[in-house]
Amino acid sequence: METMNWISNVVRPKIRSFLKRDTPQNLWIKCPESGQLVFSKDVEANLNVIPGSDYHMRLAAVPRLKSMFDDGVYEEIALPEVPLDPLKFRDEKRYVDRLRDAKTKTQLIDAVKIATGKVEGVNLTIGVQDFDFMGGSLGMAAGEAVIKGMETAIQKKTPFVLFASSGGARMQEGMFSLMQMPRTTVAVRCLRDARLPYIVVLTNPTTGGVTASYAMLGDIHIAEPGALIGFAGPRVIEQTIREKLPEGFQRSEFLKAHGMVDMVVHRHELKATIARLCRTLTNAPKKAA
Repeated sequence: METMNWISNVVRPKIRSFLKRDTPQNLWIKCPESGQLVFSKDVEANLNVIPGSDYHMRLAAVPRLKSMFDDGVYEEIALPEVPLDPLKFRDEKRYVDRLRDAKTKTQLIDAVKIATGKVEGVNLTIGVQDFDFMGGSLGMAAGEAVIKGMETAIQKKTPFVLFASSGGARMQEGMFSLMQMPRTTVAVRCLRDARLPYIVVLTNPTTGGVTASYAMLGDIHIAEPGALIGFAGPRVIEQTIREKLPEGFQRSEFLKAHGMVDMVVHRHELKATIARLCRTLTNAPKKAA
């Protein structure tokens, strides 16, 4: 009996701990489209695009900005402070607790990050929505960030590029969230009055109140391949109209075929495409060969 205790209490735990130390977490990523298992470092090095299937996974705000700006160098714009919990909202958790968890997880202040710098030599102001921060939802902080981004573009006389990724308005802020839709729309108008280009890149997913406001008001709309873009989701629409939707409904390629977006561009080509468009729209000199 003593021998069995020694084996079970000492040897087995040591074996388990040895195996646990030598098995890294998140070593492999499963492609949602093909089911293919891919080494996670290969996916990260490929800008979160699965090498075999070309499936575009979500890309967080900081890697997105580094991939766009020359040499990954940019100046982050300080964003206005807003009341954290104007409605003292609580469901299963307090809203302030959800915000704290999201900030810890993403290392972001809120869902939108704004930066300026050069993209293939062209001065640009870029805003990025990070879906990992509460589904990229549009609250007061995100609305203020988008407006600040457009104001910065006007001040610096640069085009403004927005990478949209959102589930819509943030319900925990109620009417304060919904008010960001007209406020950001007015900011787009100010950008237009300043005769500065506004380019929107629609990524997976872009839905709800974000689609119903600034995300569909660009001068040019680019979509990443396979992105879900719309107001209500396909399941809600099918339940409402009681009809089967066409294959690929609300995906980038379907929307391009029906005139809702101007072009579908692979993530690897976005930097060159956006720089070329901005040079054309601002009548800037072509990139030196």
